[in-house]
Amino acid sequence: FLNALRILGDISHMLSFFVLLFKIHTAKSVAGISLKTQELYVLVFCARYVDIFWNTLSIYNSVMKVVFIVLSVLIVYTMRYGTPQRSTYNPELDSFPYHWLVLPCLLLGVAINQDYTSPFEMSWAFSIYLEAVAILPQLHMVQKHGEVENLTSHYIFTLGMYRVFYLFNWVYRYMTQTSYWQPIVWGAGALQTVLYLDFFYNYVKSKRANIYQPVQITLPV
Repeated sequence: FLNALRILGDISHMLSFFVLLFKIHTAKSVAGISLKTQELYVLVFCARYVDIFWNTLSIYNSVMKVVFIVLSVLIVYTMRYGTPQRSTYNPELDSFPYHWLVLPCLLLGVAINQDYTSPFEMSWAFSIYLEAVAILPQLHMVQKHGEVENLTSHYIFTLGMYRVFYLFNWVYRYMTQTSYWQPIVWGAGALQTVLYLDFFYNYVKSKRANIYQPVQITLPV
């Protein structure tokens, strides 16, 4: 179901990929970027779009699936194996125990989904739950460092705004479609948005003073 809010959300999501790739390739650095968050996003998209070979709702939908998977893998590959990018990664800052996110989300995906007879629905539910918390290693890294450089802050902001636009899209669909009911998506999306709120506040405050300055921030993670 496409509308302006959904499209704005997808544009913001796509923009976040390009901002991050621009930062990685122009600065030749992945400093301040959480590899763990990026690996979680690869897992999210691969689990969600496992139906890519047989479920073609539209060309738009299929293209977006491929783009999200490819760009996520490209980012992780560059961070792990790119030269000189890999030498700028700091695993000591990226210390969030992200395996504690994967297992609970996997169990939730099996326990609470839309069709208990379908492993693909379980995989989809797992991806929804995992996406809600995948940003936590990045926010934890930001908290430990105490500052977010300019392009990285734009990346986190556009990634968060993607979810905000989707929230408004869900509200619009609920008000205009009599059969629209997605409590799993709504709950996970609301949690994901809440995790960004403190960052949004500090981002806007910093950019109002100077659009080019880093974001000074302490996040309650």
